[in-house]
Amino acid sequence: MDMELSPRSRQILEAIVEDYIATAEPVGSSAVARRHALTLSSATVRNVMADLEELGLLTSPHTSAGRVPTEKAYRLYVDSLITIRQVTREEKKQIIRRCRQAGSGLPDILKETSRTLSSLSNYMGIVVAPSFISHVFRHIEFLRLGVRKVLAILVSSNGLVQNRLVEISEDITQDDLIRMGNYLNEMMHGLTISQARERILAEMKNEKVQYDRLMSQALRISQQAVNMEHDEIFLEGQARILDQPEFSNAHRMREIFGAFEQKGLLLQLLSSCMAAEGVQIYIGSETPVSKTAGVSLITSRFVTSNNTVGLLGVIGPTRMGYSRVIPIVDYTARLVSRLLNDT
Repeated sequence: MDMELSPRSRQILEAIVEDYIATAEPVGSSAVARRHALTLSSATVRNVMADLEELGLLTSPHTSAGRVPTEKAYRLYVDSLITIRQVTREEKKQIIRRCRQAGSGLPDILKETSRTLSSLSNYMGIVVAPSFISHVFRHIEFLRLGVRKVLAILVSSNGLVQNRLVEISEDITQDDLIRMGNYLNEMMHGLTISQARERILAEMKNEKVQYDRLMSQALRISQQAVNMEHDEIFLEGQARILDQPEFSNAHRMREIFGAFEQKGLLLQLLSSCMAAEGVQIYIGSETPVSKTAGVSLITSRFVTSNNTVGLLGVIGPTRMGYSRVIPIVDYTARLVSRLLNDT
């Protein structure tokens, strides 16, 4: 954000933002002068605060003489005023221990990562698994659920599972479904899910396959099974956000839950975050998660051994402890990348 402020104005704005992050209460001039040992009178601080309000960096709640930072103030704070603290030795130990003990499978690691991010930040942890279609195929299995209904179970080499209910044009026995699975497992061995899609489409054009009823049915069912767009998402600590005072009323609670209850929609909203490298900070209306609920999002990508990309981060109120959460997200992303490349 391009905004020229005097050193005094920057110092006072930083003090107000940090006080409001700590207390969730409007900040008055006398409190700023007292808490931050400024060699300024309350009247001088008050005049500077009035100037900051005119610039759209502070706002005055009707019930208080104090000031509250705006989204614009948080953006300026994050871009040019903040002092990022180091991840403590204890935090590093906890992140390493919990992620390493989660298990060897990708889902276990990612689920524990979201829990760890929530626990350390005291907000909500979020992890988006790498795109499923870029994973290497391991196994497909079909289960007959009823007349003309089949459950397709697709497993990737790193343990992620996708289930898809497929409706078929004619009934198939479980024995035939097993034979179909064996045929497809041999055909798609060693391919990525994306490559398996292409192989299925190519095989469906094969004249020999078209005349083989069982193989033709297997390809039609598997085509539906691998045509999955949504990746796995892990959310932990939704209740922690509701503990924040700004979300104490029922209307704000509904907004928050509405933003997170549909994982498919959440994945679409977060897809834009996947393209950016390094730690990304989205404040209030900037965030793709919710335009109205007053939340901020800090994210970072992680990379697996086959160069597929996932996303992890923390969702909290705009009054988030940015200086504490940013390094935690950054360190965790680098650790998860390292763990996934070692497995």
